[in-house]
Parts: sequence; structure tokens; C-alpha cells
Amino acid sequence: MSAAAPARPGSDEYAPNYEKYVSLVPAGDIVATLERQLEDTLALLRSVPEERADSSYEPGKWSVKELVGHVIDGERVFSHRALRFGRGDRTPLPGYEQDDYVRAANFNARTLQSIAEEFERVRAATVALLRSFDAEAWSRRGTANDNEVSVRGLAYILAGHELHHVNILRERYL
Repeated sequence: MSAAAPARPGSDEYAPNYEKYVSLVPAGDIVATLERQLEDTLALLRSVPEERADSSYEPGKWSVKELVGHVIDGERVFSHRALRFGRGDRTPLPGYEQDDYVRAANFNARTLQSIAEEFERVRAATVALLRSFDAEAWSRRGTANDNEVSVRGLAYILAGHELHHVNILRERYL
């Protein structure tokens, strides 16, 4: 069992550009928040007709499938960082180019259902990882994309990143 979920990270625990995500996360147990988000996001994705999943709200923007695929890719990158830093690995990690990842993934060749199932599995793995951390692991830090970040900061970035994109999905796509 993990240590009690940590308090909200301080602004020194993540790069300033992530504040837009961290600020979206409600107060409370971050791991429980990630679990609730999973159910909410899956319900939303299941309500999207497959024929709308290849559409975007504007030319040049990602489709619904690409947006969800991007959330999955981001979750994998951020949880990998949390794993490394939570285990005490101080090796600086590179950034990643989200548009290159989306282009290479070919999400539009898949069904939205298969992408939603992948999201469910990836989130379950993230939750299991975070639940394994003790108090010391939550406070560990490392460098990613030339910025220092804590494991706690990464958990909040994960939650906020998903919230940000789900809000875009609701407001601009649906």
C-alpha cells in the first residue's frame, strides 16, 4: 500500500508551463482523482459515435482519436518519468515532440473503442505505479526536458493534462 497521497505540489516541483494543468486538478487524493477521471473519460469516449471520431473541430487540428491518443502518449511519458524518478534514478530525461508522436501513431486507422481500451489499460498501470510509492518516492525529483520535476508534480501534471484535453474534447469537438 502506498503512503497517503501527497498534498498538491509546490510551484517549484514542475516547470511553469505545467501550471495550466496542475491548476485544473481538484483538491484531494491525486490517485483517487486519477481513478475517477478514468471512469469519467471512458464514459465520455463511449458516448462519441465512431463516425465522429475521425473529425476535428478545425482544419489542421487533431481528430478525436488523435487527441485521445495524445493523452495516452503523454500519460506514458509522464508515468515513465515518475517511475524513473520515484525509483531514485537521477538521469536527465529528454523531452518529446507531441506532434511527431501523433503523426507516427496513425491513430485514425484504429477504432475509438480500441483507443479507449488502451487508455484504460495505461491509466490502470499508472495508478498501480503511483499506489506503490511511499512518502519518500513521492518527493523525489529528477530532470525532464531540462526542467526539475517531482514525482508528486508528475502525478498532478498527468491528471491536469487529461482534464485539459477532455475539456477541449467537450467544448470544441462535442
